[in-house]
Amino acid sequence: MNKNTIIGSILIAAIVIWWMTTNAANAEAQAAAQAKAKQAAAAEVQKDSSVASELVLPTKTPELKAAPVLGDAGSSEDSSAAPSDSAAVDSASAPAPVVVEPRTVVVETEKFIMTLSNKGGKVQSVIVKALPDSTGAFPELIQDTALGALDLKLGKADLSEAMFVVDAPEKIVVEDKATVEFVFSDANGNKVVRSYGFTKDGAAVRQVNKFVGFKPEAYELAWKGGMKETEVIPKGKSFGGTSYFFSEVIFSAGSGVEREMVRDPEKFNDGNMSWAGIRRKYVAMAVQFDTPVPATLEAKPMKIADNEYDPGTYKIAVTDDLRGSDSLSYDFMVLPLSWDEISSYGKGYEKVIVSGWKWCGADVWFVWICAMLLKLLKFFFSMIPNYGVAIILVTFIVRGITTPFTVKQMKSTSAMSKLKPQLDEINVKYRSDPQKKQAAIMELYSKNGVNPLASCSGGCLPMLIQMPIFMGLFFVLGRAIELRGMPAFLWISDLSRSDVIWSGISIPYIMPSGLALLPIIMVVTTYFQTKVTMSGSAGMDPAQQKMMVWMMPAMMFLFSAVMPSGLVLYWIVSNIWSIIQYKIIRRDTGSAPKTINGKKVEDAKIVK
Repeated sequence: MNKNTIIGSILIAAIVIWWMTTNAANAEAQAAAQAKAKQAAAAEVQKDSSVASELVLPTKTPELKAAPVLGDAGSSEDSSAAPSDSAAVDSASAPAPVVVEPRTVVVETEKFIMTLSNKGGKVQSVIVKALPDSTGAFPELIQDTALGALDLKLGKADLSEAMFVVDAPEKIVVEDKATVEFVFSDANGNKVVRSYGFTKDGAAVRQVNKFVGFKPEAYELAWKGGMKETEVIPKGKSFGGTSYFFSEVIFSAGSGVEREMVRDPEKFNDGNMSWAGIRRKYVAMAVQFDTPVPATLEAKPMKIADNEYDPGTYKIAVTDDLRGSDSLSYDFMVLPLSWDEISSYGKGYEKVIVSGWKWCGADVWFVWICAMLLKLLKFFFSMIPNYGVAIILVTFIVRGITTPFTVKQMKSTSAMSKLKPQLDEINVKYRSDPQKKQAAIMELYSKNGVNPLASCSGGCLPMLIQMPIFMGLFFVLGRAIELRGMPAFLWISDLSRSDVIWSGISIPYIMPSGLALLPIIMVVTTYFQTKVTMSGSAGMDPAQQKMMVWMMPAMMFLFSAVMPSGLVLYWIVSNIWSIIQYKIIRRDTGSAPKTINGKKVEDAKIVK
């Protein structure tokens, strides 16, 4: 290796060493710069997030992050960006974070006590004053007050957990009118204002939702807390016992007023909806729209964990489009089921108490019968302040109306029974020729002035008249709030419930709550009434008569033990009326059974 080669190699090595050293220093500097840049960026992000936290309510839930995108973000974002930039320059000048504490506002009117929560700006509790219990305490209507009612969802933004700002005292006693307003603001400055308007003696709470800065396309109004039963539900299973306690989803749509017991999640959209809600035995609550809307009602069953005999309640939600509107308004109705009061609203709420089949028009005429029966009961009660006496007087009127038909039927039956020997002779004589037999029978009827159709129509018509009235009394006595807790006389303390005289003895499925006396009296009167009626029936086989005499009381005993005592009282009085009526009519028509030496004369058997 010559001298020049050695010098060149040294220079190349020096250059490589210098290059490597320079690159290492640059890499360290670049890494330090990158780290510094990252720290600066993190600090900036942290500063920006702190500024943003000052502009967005800290209680906003992850679901509410979609709320700012509901409106037009242009002007809102520009207006929110300015304070953010200024806050980045000088954090000391930023406003203090806004903290919304949980609050409730209690509003008391003459009809109810309602608690409003700023968590969702919703109804948390409703205590109705029209239904005090035996101790005088007012019952709660919301089954789960933690969930409450009237949660609002706008598009994808669920406001049920949002904390609204409210400027109102903790309790308001309404002297004339009062309004409570809740305000929620999102990150873009959009606002939802929920206001509740109360009157001193009104059943309606005016609920208005205003949307400021944006216009949502759709909404969902959810009632998640269900509705609680105000009455004590008896323990133990019975035949039809739970049918006297009602839990139904109710709504008025294009097809009329509907009452549904929902077993599985179900949706209803039967045309424009006027109102929708939930009812229990003596009270209902509903969302009543200003005008019918094409909304969809969704209902889900909600089982009551602490009472297996409670039929349960429901979670419901109403969804609809807002069609470009910047507000949503409706009335939240609290409706104790007093017939005169709820029918005065003109919205068909009386059909929550009782309705009928539409195919035969019973949703009109049967509801009218129930209304007239209740008016008649209240009329007698106004004269004699005892609904037990009123029921007895109504029974007399009902049976008096059907008496002419009963008399006609018994006279026809008596005439046919006198012709029975001749009918038996014709049956034997023309047993092989049906046409001649029929002609001979009709000739016999014609000669004796007997109309066989009168016996059938006369017997069926009184029952056809009585059954709607009986069913009307069944619904009125079991559902109308006017009879709740009303005593009659002696041991009958509540005409809307069974007359239990001793709870120490109970019969499974029949008298689960205890021994009742009226059902036993009803069984005895039904036995004698059936026996008297069957003894006057012409052409009925004695074995069939005997079976009917025992079967009717047995059937009535199974169902009457849990019936409202007012209904059992009506049936007892009706049975006594029938026994006396049949005795008098049969004596006057001379259709009493003939006797020889005190023994009943029976028709001889015809043998070939």
